[in-house]
Amino acid sequence: MKKTHDYGTAWRILRLASITDQIFIKAQRIRTLEEKKISKVGEDITGEYIGIVNYCVIGMMQLETEPGAPVELAPSHVERLFDEKVKETQDLMFAKNHDYGEAWRDMRISSLTDLILMKLLRVKQIEDNEGITLASEGIKANYQDILNYSVFALIKLGIK
Repeated sequence: MKKTHDYGTAWRILRLASITDQIFIKAQRIRTLEEKKISKVGEDITGEYIGIVNYCVIGMMQLETEPGAPVELAPSHVERLFDEKVKETQDLMFAKNHDYGEAWRDMRISSLTDLILMKLLRVKQIEDNEGITLASEGIKANYQDILNYSVFALIKLGIK
């Protein structure tokens, strides 16, 4: 919401594939930092995971915003949409945690990064197929999983 205050809803100009690519860039950067252990620009992976969370929510908002909607949305509308998408995703996380027994707690952060990258490759394929799937979840479900994997990574990194 602070960035919405600073920039407005400039993100509305992005096509869904561009949002997916932004998430991909952040996930790829995390993987590079995990492997090289050094950041030459002084940023750590925590900020990148936070960026992934925000871009996933932006992607879900874009998916459900009418194509003819104005680029600039009222901050109160954005806040309502943002909170709605976060709540839906949090509910999904709690349901999956119940079924999977919080297995993520025993995973390495690098495995969460790999899962995010795999999900992004799936989303790219779905986008290339114009959203048509035969047996798999759609883009929103993948964004939700990516968001939740990022939250798990942030928890494991000690961010609350």
